[in-house]
Amino acid sequence: LPTFYANVVLLNVSNLPFRLQKMKEMFISKFGSAPKFYVRAPGRVNLIGEHIDYCGYAVLPMAIEQDILIAVEPVKTEVVQLANTNSLYLDFSTSVNNIQINKTKPQWHNYFLCGLKGIQEHFGLNNPTGMNCLLDGTIPPSSGLSSSSALVCCAGLVTLRANGKTLSKVELAEICTKSERYIGTEGGGMDQSISFLAEEGTAKLIEFSPLRATDVRLPSGAAFVIANSCVEMNKAATSHYNIRVMECRLATKLLSKSKGLDWKKMLRLHDVQTKLGVNLEEMLTIVEEVLHPEPYSTEEICKCLGISLEELRSQILSQNTQDVSTFKLYQRAKHVYSEAARVLEFQKVCNEAPANAIQLLGELMNQSYISCREMYECSCPELDRLVDICLQFGAIGSRLTGAGWGGCTVSMVPTDKLNTFLKNVKKAYYQTDVQRALENNSLFATKPGRGALVFVEA
Repeated sequence: LPTFYANVVLLNVSNLPFRLQKMKEMFISKFGSAPKFYVRAPGRVNLIGEHIDYCGYAVLPMAIEQDILIAVEPVKTEVVQLANTNSLYLDFSTSVNNIQINKTKPQWHNYFLCGLKGIQEHFGLNNPTGMNCLLDGTIPPSSGLSSSSALVCCAGLVTLRANGKTLSKVELAEICTKSERYIGTEGGGMDQSISFLAEEGTAKLIEFSPLRATDVRLPSGAAFVIANSCVEMNKAATSHYNIRVMECRLATKLLSKSKGLDWKKMLRLHDVQTKLGVNLEEMLTIVEEVLHPEPYSTEEICKCLGISLEELRSQILSQNTQDVSTFKLYQRAKHVYSEAARVLEFQKVCNEAPANAIQLLGELMNQSYISCREMYECSCPELDRLVDICLQFGAIGSRLTGAGWGGCTVSMVPTDKLNTFLKNVKKAYYQTDVQRALENNSLFATKPGRGALVFVEA
């Protein structure tokens, strides 16, 4: 891939879109000078492949129009000043030489600091450039559309540009994936990868180790509709997400040990399949043979691995899962291996484009949702109801997207039924609830968008 600045877009100030112009005016009012450049990073919707990127498996997302946009002015002081167009998010400033990220109370500026710190550490910047930054976001927060990762990516690109450095898109994605873990979330890299690698008009199959992206052309006769359940879920503020990561890690180790592999070096379920040299269907059979459906206590896990409770906590578990007493390994592994197979089948159907492609893709989305709900237990009553409503009013397939426990659904709807679908879902889910009725842009059709960009004033 070329260096990232092959994608710099020069803008004539007089022709700035309305949103950028409004940001410039607010920036001048806030900081007393004009921004020198702008950086945009999109959110994403994951069409299929939930909770499997951190297990090493391919996922199939696309970028969306909603984004994080940051106006930036490099300054000579050693201070980063952050402001937000949304008055609910308070101003923040810190020394660029003393980045402290609070894991216990994730606030918006901490995600910016993750991207900042990641670039600083990658280049070993001893005297990083100070910056004035104004942020504007159109991705609904805690909605499963990757607002947090878009902010990390945007901040990483801001820091890269301000310090006169260049990286490829792949390198940026990998750095931002690692740096978001400063906030305490053990993510897998899908969100950051699609934010940088997305291209307009195509979804992407994102694969890992090494990171690579392949175009996936979606069927022309269907639209993808995002519907927000209006239940917010911040995965960094709860342990739900990291517990699932740890359950997959523990399942990896028990499966590895049962097959005589070096389990201490094995971290991801994909590693087990690779080492054994078997296909996904065979891995599902192995899960049935080795793991039991009943939850595993920490004592049983320690006995299976031949380690102490202290070793389990210090060497395997994450900080916010130390006190968890039981883990469901069978269910999580079953979901991961079956979901990984569905992703590859989804790509195959898109590539081959049979006459019944839309029906086949819808069935895969529905199977994914059932697995997320029953085997991975990452749904919630509001998501369940929203999926049912979407299917009732014409969606061929519907599923939760993102981490779950709230956030959004994504539905595949025949284009000739789209307007009726939107009208009926709005009436059935949003207009029956006063608070939901007040939400703006909670239901919208989307197309594959472009990845992160730098805009500089001509």
